[in-house]
Amino acid sequence: MPDPDQPDGDVYVSPRHLASTTGTGDPALAPLLDLGWDLLHDDLGNVYVHAPDRRIRLGYLPEGEDDGLWRINAYTDPFGQPAWGACFSDSCPTEFVHAFTTALASAYEQGPDAYLARPVAGTNAHEPFLAVAPLVQQSWEIDRPRPGVFAIQAPDGLATLEFTTGDLDPEAELSTRDARWQLWAGTSIDRPFWYATASTDTPVALLTAVTRCVADPSPLPRWRRDTSSYIKGMAQLTPILPPRPPAPTPLDLQRAASRRPAALPASSVPRWSTTSRPAAPGPRR
Repeated sequence: MPDPDQPDGDVYVSPRHLASTTGTGDPALAPLLDLGWDLLHDDLGNVYVHAPDRRIRLGYLPEGEDDGLWRINAYTDPFGQPAWGACFSDSCPTEFVHAFTTALASAYEQGPDAYLARPVAGTNAHEPFLAVAPLVQQSWEIDRPRPGVFAIQAPDGLATLEFTTGDLDPEAELSTRDARWQLWAGTSIDRPFWYATASTDTPVALLTAVTRCVADPSPLPRWRRDTSSYIKGMAQLTPILPPRPPAPTPLDLQRAASRRPAALPASSVPRWSTTSRPAAPGPRR
């Protein structure tokens, strides 16, 4: 059985926004399933997870209609339109999705005031800028790539968080990439390595959980031979070295000494002497 304390991979990928999916959705589903949320499958292999009150729904859609692998929606009315929606593409690092679902599980335990909390500028807990702060703290640079869009870009220029101002189509926010928030990696927004979107009313705490994970300077473990798990030719790969054995403690040394066999008594061995011996008698004449 794999050691859970050891990284699942043979290389570290840095910066972590140049990693890709781990290829399994289990880690990101776990925070919700641990709360007892319902899990269903369809005949195609898609997975659907529902909160007990049916006000939050997650779809893990490897056989979906587009590259939106993860779709999460929350509802004020379980039978109404979503209050907010988030989407992660099929290449998005699984750790970023896990950060979102972990925060979502925590918000759900707090109740609707947490998981339906709308961002409000000028407030302490729901200020949208809070979602940007973890990136600013890691020297990401603010930019204005086009009218009506504020952006903050990674130091290497290969990841960007965009915030679109003005009025947006609520339906388009939930079904396309034309959302209030868009996080993506690559050199072109039209052909990103991976992307994540969130609609206007997505709670700031959930957004911040993702940006904090993205901004974390520690690398992510991946397998070198699985080149789909990182951006080949751009990501920096560092071998994961096996841990060194721990240094023995004084108690370990004492125990080892107690297990040694008793020393045998030394045998009597004549030593060379520096005293001259008497001359041997010569032959008789």
